[in-house]
Amino acid sequence: MNILLVDDHPMTLEGFINALSKVNFTKKKAVFTKAHNCKEAYQAIIKSSKSSKPFNLAIIDQDLPNYLEQSMASGSDLALLIRKTMPDCKIIMITAHTEVIIIYDIVMKVRPDGLINKNDISPDNLKLIVTEVMQGNSYHSPMIKNCINEIQKKELLFDDFNRQILSYLSKGFKVKELEGVVYLGTSAIQKRVIQMKNAFEVTDDSGLVKEAMKQGFI
Repeated sequence: MNILLVDDHPMTLEGFINALSKVNFTKKKAVFTKAHNCKEAYQAIIKSSKSSKPFNLAIIDQDLPNYLEQSMASGSDLALLIRKTMPDCKIIMITAHTEVIIIYDIVMKVRPDGLINKNDISPDNLKLIVTEVMQGNSYHSPMIKNCINEIQKKELLFDDFNRQILSYLSKGFKVKELEGVVYLGTSAIQKRVIQMKNAFEVTDDSGLVKEAMKQGFI
């Protein structure tokens, strides 16, 4: 079983190897490939995809030193490359982020087989998580589940335009200034803002931004 481990902290990788070496995934011994940044991981993925032994599992940290020459800026980009080159490889993403929109983007863009917040991970539960994923099941750690549940309560933010509007409002833009950057008419933008205000139970734009920040949406 070929396993790719990607994290910019060497001690973390060694901890993963120590934990997973004790798990009998298959009759074959696990072979680990380590990478500390997007460049090393990219090179390992390309090499493995061209070989007769592609990766069976990849555990990837979201925040990594980038490799812009190949448009690899995060763990998500690496995961998408794996999806393209090795579709049978199981992917587990690890992130320190708790911002709801960032978690949502990882879930919707990458659709990893597992997504774990760093505060939810330990050597013991990593073994259980990997076993679960390799059996064909998906896994979200408790903090990730909370983030997903929270965004599901605010279904309006599933809409890309609404998320853009909220992001621009948080940066100080006024509603009347958004038509040129969101590519919607002012009246359509105003209707969406009103819907979001109702969802967040606020009455003005600043209150919408404050409440969205308070709840971790921006």
